[in-house]
Amino acid sequence: MDIEILYRPSYSLAVVKLAANEKIRSDSGAMVSVQNASIETKMEGGLFKALGRSLLGGESMFQNFWLAGPTGGEITLAPELPGDVFMLELKGETYMVQAGSFLASEIGIELNTKISMKAFVAAEGISMLEATGNGKLLLSSYGAIHEKVLAAGEKYTVDTSHLVAFDAGMNVERKTVGGAKSTFLSGEGLVVELTGPGKLMLQSRSQRAFLDWLIPQIPSKSS
Repeated sequence: MDIEILYRPSYSLAVVKLAANEKIRSDSGAMVSVQNASIETKMEGGLFKALGRSLLGGESMFQNFWLAGPTGGEITLAPELPGDVFMLELKGETYMVQAGSFLASEIGIELNTKISMKAFVAAEGISMLEATGNGKLLLSSYGAIHEKVLAAGEKYTVDTSHLVAFDAGMNVERKTVGGAKSTFLSGEGLVVELTGPGKLMLQSRSQRAFLDWLIPQIPSKSS
């Protein structure tokens, strides 16, 4: 499988070239175009696992499985929101992924909804997706992606609405921004402190901040 990401970082498009009879899994609605590949749509892992991904992980209950023909095939994929697409190649590692950021993966990667204290602390909701296994994982972000690698014991503070994915082995702790006054008046929202070693990915824009700006601009109905 060969993956090329075009038009970064604002309107990224993933071009996936599949070898003969090769398969890739994508989120529902992610396909832009396809050539020489057939589709099978199913609730991967059964009803309860699919419900967990949907209700707690922010993903569709249904996933699409694309199978290339005997001469290979091609599929292009893009997220719903404008922003970046990036690839992680997992080699037995586990990553925590924010709800809504999964785009596609090779079959060797397993996706589970993770309800844990670490996920609760790091996410704006109550859960995150846990991606583990071997293979290529395509994730999306709102805005550009910024990657940070932490050394052992190195600490890094992140606004939770900008945290896309991180190494599941990292320690995560909820923090305040300065004192009580700064916490309530700074506009920085919830923050977490991650401790290395490990890698994390941040998005340069926040859906929450955009909605906070947008909603007051929408005209209300006159009485």
